[in-house]
Parts: sequence; structure tokens; C-alpha cells
Amino acid sequence: MAEVLLKNVGKVYSAEKGGRTYAVRDFNLEIQTGEFVVFLGPSGCGKSTTLRMIAGLEEISEGEIQIGGRVVNEVPPKDRDIAMVFQNYALYPHMSVFDNMAFGLKLRKMDPEEILRRVNEAAGILGLTDYLARKPRALSGGQRQRVAVGRAMVRQPKVFLFDEPLSNLDARMRLQMRGEITRLHQRLGVTMIYVTHDQVEAMTMGGRIVVMKDGRIQQVGPPLEVYKRPANTFVAGFLGNPPMNLLEGTLELDGGNKVFQEKGGPIRIPIEREAASLPAGKQVWLGVRPEHCVLVDSADSTKAGCFEVKLELIESTGSETLYYLNTGAHILMGKGRLHPQQSALGQSVLLKINFEELCLFDHTSGLRI
Repeated sequence: MAEVLLKNVGKVYSAEKGGRTYAVRDFNLEIQTGEFVVFLGPSGCGKSTTLRMIAGLEEISEGEIQIGGRVVNEVPPKDRDIAMVFQNYALYPHMSVFDNMAFGLKLRKMDPEEILRRVNEAAGILGLTDYLARKPRALSGGQRQRVAVGRAMVRQPKVFLFDEPLSNLDARMRLQMRGEITRLHQRLGVTMIYVTHDQVEAMTMGGRIVVMKDGRIQQVGPPLEVYKRPANTFVAGFLGNPPMNLLEGTLELDGGNKVFQEKGGPIRIPIEREAASLPAGKQVWLGVRPEHCVLVDSADSTKAGCFEVKLELIESTGSETLYYLNTGAHILMGKGRLHPQQSALGQSVLLKINFEELCLFDHTSGLRI
């Protein structure tokens, strides 16, 4: 196990005409020994490039990377004591499962009895004992991915690196493999860095999430903290399925108290706590998660804090119902059950927003206020 430290790390690609393009810029992160950290972001955000720089597969343009207290900028991948699991498995098709898992150890001239012990131990943990004599073509996608993980395990590295290892699997197999990798981390207690664009993987697996955009870190924190208190509008809109609703509006005074007034719409919400020091007339974004947008029965006598909106679309996913609501200025998404009288599209319904779960963002910078 080892600590991983990245100081002002950057990756620059030079264009033919002399221009410079940053794939990763000013990346600073300390990963504790035994921690499970997930790099999350859209395609092209720099998360895989950062992982490959840690592995030594990409040259570092700027900054410093330490693994276990040792600077590894110039250390070749084989000497960094890391193991990497790729998206495409990268198994040798002509070798058995046993030989695939043992190949790296044989190259290091390790004692055959120790190789046998390590491979059998890893196969037992990953449920591969009955498949050691098979070739990769005789395995399912999930089994092949477990072989790739096992090949990394037998090396007993200080750090595990996972580069979107589940993206080629179907939904059921992804669910199974998420659990297996999480249990593997709990059992081994080794430092793991996991790259994904799938927010469900990030939320369910990581001890901390590193959200990235355009090569820069946007926010670092435990999954629920990042979900409930996003640092900016990008994180708010990226994390969550469906994503956080963002309403454009201004802060106004109402009897000495600050309220948010939706631009061109009916939403008017008291937000004194967040806006105490902000001037009236300031333009802001108000964020509210779909699960905090609830439709209430029109016959309910307690309609305080309710707004009349139009029901545009209903999507049933089985376990929950998603609905799209038109305020006249924005389309909001909500979650929850619908009353029978709320099932007709195009009709007016009553929306109730949980005022305690709101987020406020600066209109210009997008940063959380």
C-alpha cells in the first residue's frame, strides 16, 4: 500500500504550428494509503490521461508525482510498483487463465511455488478457480474482466489503477463487477484509483470523488457531499441522474428578507440563509434536485410554498416516476408518485419544492454561493 501525491501536474500537447494544448492542468491531489478514489468526468476531461501519467504510460509535462513518498516522474512503469486494469481486458488469447494471471510473475523469475500460491489465492477471491485451464475465448465478458483484475492482484502492487474497466459490460454484469471490486478493496485494503464517466460507479464505489472538466479538478469530496453540495453549476448538472435543476433568476427583497425570483416564471422562494450578504438584484442560479420537486394533491388544503406548473411529460422507470414540469420559463424534472388526477399531460399541477435542500450559484462564475 502507498500514498499517491500529485503536485501541480500538467500534460501539454504541442501542435504543429507551435500551439500548446493542455489535457491536464494544475492537478493537485493527495490520495491516502488504502484509499479508494474515483476520477469522474465526461469524455475528454483528462481523467484517463491523469491515470496514465500516474502509471508512467504518459510523460508528465509539468509538476511532480509521488508514490509511497518517492518521486516517480522519471521512473519507468515496471518499477513504480503499480498494477493497471484496462477497459479492453488485454488478455493473451493463446494462454490459459492461469498463464495469463501468472505471466508477469514468470517474467520476474519468481519461484514457481509462489506463483502457484498467488494465482490460486487470487482465483479463489475472484471466483475463477474452475476456469484456470480455459482460454479467454471460452469466458464471458465479466469473467475476462475478473482475469484482468486477477493478473493485477497477483503482483501485489502498492497501487491499483482502473481505467474504465466495466464500460464494455452489460448493465447486470457491471452491477456484479462493481460489488466485486468494492469487496476486493475492502479485503486487500490497497490504494485504488478508478477512472469512470459513470456517476453510479463513482457514487457507489468511491470513498472520494474527483470531478474533472477540461483537464482541471472541479471538486473533491465524499460522494454524498459532492452530490448535496456541488461546488459549481458543472458539478451540479453532471452529477445526478436526472441532474440538478438550475433556474435562472435574481435576488429580491421581500419585507426585509431575501427571496429568489425565477426569471420570467412563478417560482419565488425565500433563501435568507444563503443570500444574507448578497445585494438585492444580483443574478443567480438556483439549484434543486428532482427528488426535492414533489407534486401535491390539488385538493390539499396546505398549499403554502406551492407553485402552479404544467405537466409536460411522464417517464416511468418501474421503481420511480420522473416528470417534466413547465414553469413558463424553465423545464423542471421531478421524482415521485403521481396522483390519478395528475396523470394528464398538458394540465396544470401543483409543485412543492423542499426549501431546505436548495443550492445557490453565482450567475457569472457558476460557483456555489
